[in-house]
Formats: sequence, C-alpha cells, structure tokens
Amino acid sequence: MAVKLSPPTTVHPPFSDDHILPLSHLDTDRNMNVPFRYVRVYAATNHQLTDPFDVITAALSTALVKYYQFTGSLHRRDSDGRFELHCMAGDGVKVIPATVDFPLSSVSYLDDADDEFVELLVPNPDRETFLTNLFILQVTRFSCGGYTLGASVHHALCDGLGATLFFNAMAELARGAVNVTVEPVWERSKLLVPREPARTEFPIEEFLSLDKEYVPYAELNEKVVRECFHVKDEWLDRLKTFLQEKSGLSFTTFEALGAFLWQARVKASKIPKDEEVKFAYAVNIRRVVKPPLPAGYWGNGCVPMYVKTTAGDLIEKPIRETAELIKKSKRNVSDEYVHSFIDYQELNYKKGINAGPRVSAFTDWRHLGHSTVDFGWGGPVTVLPLSRKLLGSVEPCFFLPYSEASQGKKDGFKVVLYLRAKAVVSFREEMEKFGKKEYV
Repeated sequence: MAVKLSPPTTVHPPFSDDHILPLSHLDTDRNMNVPFRYVRVYAATNHQLTDPFDVITAALSTALVKYYQFTGSLHRRDSDGRFELHCMAGDGVKVIPATVDFPLSSVSYLDDADDEFVELLVPNPDRETFLTNLFILQVTRFSCGGYTLGASVHHALCDGLGATLFFNAMAELARGAVNVTVEPVWERSKLLVPREPARTEFPIEEFLSLDKEYVPYAELNEKVVRECFHVKDEWLDRLKTFLQEKSGLSFTTFEALGAFLWQARVKASKIPKDEEVKFAYAVNIRRVVKPPLPAGYWGNGCVPMYVKTTAGDLIEKPIRETAELIKKSKRNVSDEYVHSFIDYQELNYKKGINAGPRVSAFTDWRHLGHSTVDFGWGGPVTVLPLSRKLLGSVEPCFFLPYSEASQGKKDGFKVVLYLRAKAVVSFREEMEKFGKKEYV
C-alpha cells in the first residue's frame, strides 16, 4: 500500500518580532516531551470540488494569525531546565501533500487498517527535529475523493482538547467564517502558576517518584504492538451489572472496563507479584480550578490521576475491588489537587519527577467532539490515535467510537491498546473471558 508524498508546503504566520514565551508547569511536565500523533478520516462527498489540501492550507494560514505559537520551537532555559517557546520570524508549519491510488473503503476507512499503512498517513518527526517541528500536518487524498488529515503535535503546546479547539477554529475558517467563535487564550505562565509559597497539601508524592536518571518512556526498548478489540454493549452491560451486584455501587464504562483491561494486561504481562503497578488517566481541570480557565485556553489543561497497587493484589483480588479503586480515585479531583500537582512540579522539577515503570494509561476518546472538525464536507468518520507514549506509559489504551462510514459495527465501541509483544497471546485469552463473563 503505497503513499506518494510530495514536497511540503510551509505556512507562515504574519509576525516579524522574535520573542520567547514561557509555558505552564503542566506544559513542561516531563511526560509532555513527546509528539502526539493522530489521523482524522474524511469520506468523499458529491459536492467536494476543491482540493482539500488547498482548503486546509488556506484555513491554516488564517488560523495561525491567532495561533502563531504553533510555529515555535522548544528550548530549555539555563536557569531551571524547563522548556520555553521560541517564536522566530520566518518559521512556519509544514503541510505535506500526499496521494493514494485506492479508495478509503478498501481499508475500511482505517477502522481496522494495517498499522504500517496508517503510520504513513501521519508525520513522524525524529528525535533530531521534534523540538523544532512542533506541529506538522499531512493531507492524503484517496482515489475516491476522500482524504485523511494526519497531525503530529508536540504535547508541550497543548492537550487533546486544546488541539481540537485549534482544529475547530481552522474548520470554521475553511467553511467561510470571518472570525473564530472561541478566541484563543495563551497566558500559560499566569493562569496555572505555583502558589507562594509553593506547597503540596495533597500527598502527590504517594504516586510520583524523584529520579534524575529516569527517562519517561524508556521502556520502549521492549517491543510494543497495537491491538484492537471490539466491545459489545451486551458484554459491557453484563460487566457493570455484575460489579453492581457484588459491590452495591454503580460504575461508569471507564471504571468498569478500565478495571478489567488493567487486570488483564498485568496478568498477561506476568509482572512479578511484589512489583507496584499503576493505572493512570488524565482529568480535565478547566472547570475544576478556581477561577475556571477561560474557554479559549488551549494549553495543557489536564492533570494525571493515578491508582496504584501491587501486581499480586491486582490479579488476585476480585475485579470489583479494582473498579472501586478507580472510582475512589476520582474523588481526589479538586482545586487543591491541581495546585498541589503544580506546586510539586515547582518544588521538585530538577529532581526528575516521574510516575515510574509499570504504568498503564487509559483515555476515552468517544466524546471529545472530533466530529465537529468539519472543513466543509462533513466531519471525520474515523479518528485514530497513533501515539504510544501517554502519561508516562508506553502501553496506552484508548476507547474509540466505530467509524461512521462502517456498516454493521454500531454495537458498542472499540478499544485500541498497546501491549508488550510477549503478552499479546495471553491478553487475547483474557479478552475472550470478557465476552464469556469469566471474571470474578
């Protein structure tokens, strides 16, 4: 499956004064020093007469007037080693045009596409360039007239919600809007700042470690592969009913399925029973902090939450106890937790803050509003993440909706997760138990 790439176009914002912008402590979290890569898939329409590449680059050019920071590069400050953003006149965003000589339908609109092919649809900056190419796009036109929009965004610039805010602004402009509905707000170093004096009234140190030598995501030296599983509504309802009967509590999909998947992964990975394992997920704090962040704030606006136990306890105890641990952790979400996390970063950044090894990260993409990114021919029918590095984990798990273009798969949703290659066979066996209600 060949993807033909053409030379990139560079889109420049209209500013001429070189300057440096500080970032927030959430932006400079060590776990954020990674590019986040994903692809949106757009089906062909009868009224699609203009080349999507031309429409998207024109919209990007206008959007960068307000979001010019996407053209910057990251450099570490001498004073504390944190990243700051250098915005230099003449820098821009690269957009790569590409073509494929077959229709999107032949690859199921990427709903279950081959990994190697999907990788070719998304820019992938290397270690030498990912601090200077913070934002890269690729528009790939398929023979049917449909196209994909692949994006690589450095996580220090924004989280998923911030990136979606930008893409929605681009899409509005592409559809003919003169101004964007939500004005972007930068103010990274003013809205999420450490307190004076910095203090950690929430025991953040229970979940994080300090080690200058520890490099997040270093576990990638071990082969990790992508797996996709289909979760039927019937199976999920049965699990949630089972958990409620055993505990007397009601559980969300994220809590129930997250508990099963975490337990299954640790069991399949054959982690020694005395080793500590962690369940990690991000919480949107835009309305948690006091005062709330402005609607247009597009920096990192999430903090990580953790659940920890030993591998032995996780595997041997009933699944309801794992679900209860996840449910209980949500009670910690508060303005105090957020500020304690920020202050912990202030007090300990130079010491090497990390979540340690054996972290399993989980995130739910089913309701993030990706469908609103409409450049004039309808929203994406499929959205697929490619990143293997999330919240300090090299084994992230995503809850994803089925492609709107696929037929016969509207029952439930799909789970995409990354596993150590040696754990795949055992994990598949655990997932078979899920469908057969073989859990305790």
